[in-house]
Amino acid sequence: MVLVIVFGIALLVAVLLSGLAARSVLSTSLLFLAGGALVGDGGLGLIHVAPGSEIVRVTADLALFAVLFTDGMHVRFAELRERWKSPARALGLGMPLAFLGIALLTHYLVGFDWTTSFLVGAVLSPTDPVFASAIVGRQQVPARLRQLLNVESGVNDGLALPFVLIFIAAAAPSGHSEHASLGSIALELVLGVVFGIAAPLLVNGLTRFRLLGAEPKLQPLGPLAIGVILYAVCSLTHANAYLAAFSAGAVLAAVSPEAKHAFEPLGDSLAELAKFVALLVFGALLTGELFSDLSFGGYVVAVLAIILIRPASLLLSLIGTSFDRREKLTAAWFGPKGFASVVYGLLVLQAGIPRGEEAFTLIAVTIAFSIIAHSSSDVPIARLFDVEELVGIPDDKRGPHWPFGAGARKDPAEEPAKSTARKDNDSQTPDA
Repeated sequence: MVLVIVFGIALLVAVLLSGLAARSVLSTSLLFLAGGALVGDGGLGLIHVAPGSEIVRVTADLALFAVLFTDGMHVRFAELRERWKSPARALGLGMPLAFLGIALLTHYLVGFDWTTSFLVGAVLSPTDPVFASAIVGRQQVPARLRQLLNVESGVNDGLALPFVLIFIAAAAPSGHSEHASLGSIALELVLGVVFGIAAPLLVNGLTRFRLLGAEPKLQPLGPLAIGVILYAVCSLTHANAYLAAFSAGAVLAAVSPEAKHAFEPLGDSLAELAKFVALLVFGALLTGELFSDLSFGGYVVAVLAIILIRPASLLLSLIGTSFDRREKLTAAWFGPKGFASVVYGLLVLQAGIPRGEEAFTLIAVTIAFSIIAHSSSDVPIARLFDVEELVGIPDDKRGPHWPFGAGARKDPAEEPAKSTARKDNDSQTPDA
């Protein structure tokens, strides 16, 4: 019950400060992380959370599922067909480069064997858009940049999982691995995609029957029911729940736009709640002992993974694309480590592999640094695109050039013809 009280207080504080956070470097995500650290064993000792406890695994798992389900709904297949090359480059070239770079640093600076080093690289290679919400979640930022980050982060969690499981199997003592079969790993991934596609298609087909259909008040609960059933089915069949969540959200938005619009406010709120709970629990793990256990080389790896490896790998993958320099630098910086890495790090901890606890410590510290760096820098960098805050700004105060501003670069797919845009008086405001 103490955890519930702490969460309620932290949620109230976050809500009251959210307006300020939207206009500054203050981050609600960082508030929950710091709140967890304050009330955990490293602070006041009000709640006691062990890394191997079920509450840590479940909260991180549910948060990642909820975030991927709602993120999938923002994928537009028509635009993706036209602009698939950049996400494909980020996934096919940028992610492997980041994976390799982190593994090399871990081996030479921390002294892990090659198998454990590649395992750490696999765990820390996925990215998470949650901590860059001012970039991914704002319509004023160029659509292709938002799409690149959203698709990359939604898919790379599932792509990294097979390598995490393979390296855990390789590092585990003989007879201790539960994931030794490559065939079973492939089956989990395929089942996740199949379930994620089939569930919304099946439900959408049922709504075509004359006797079936939701009244407006209950319509938002339809996608929620799909998500709950999908999560349970994946848990029972060991299908990849993350690929299932992302693909289900994308398919649902494509086949039933009205269901997507009805669910969006509820879904975003539920995803935020799940994220905040997971951050609070994860913050409680961040004790002084955890940070003192990490070697100097480990700290170097944690910092370089964020400020060097991710930016360099994505910039290399975007060479030759039509992104301008500002868009490339933004995409390169926003590679936050999030809930996927938390879940995979817990798999490493619970696998009982040699030096598994040391590997988890490195992973946890890197995630903590990433949350601090990325969640507090999204708003300032979003302002490079002349994003003007909605909070407290009436429509008639935004000016004729809102939200793009003088000199801001519009995305070609979203820019209306200049001849029609300027026919009316300057007092008209473009749609936000």
